Amino acid sequence: MSVSHTAPHGVAAPAAVATSTRLLAGLSAMILGLVLVWGAGFASAQTLHDTAHDVRHGFGFPCH
Repeated sequence: MSVSHTAPHGVAAPAAVATSTRLLAGLSAMILGLVLVWGAGFASAQTLHDTAHDVRHGFGFPCH
């Protein structure tokens, strides 16, 4: 008895992504990362603490 390994109906094959699209996505991610790191580098310690505290509450984690 043989088993068939075919994809179910309606499932598309993965599409090829153009190199320019991949480069644009990578460049965008790098720019966003640099902006976040640069912004955090110039922020005061109290601002970073307050931001982390608010994000923690936003995700539903109690912290006090």
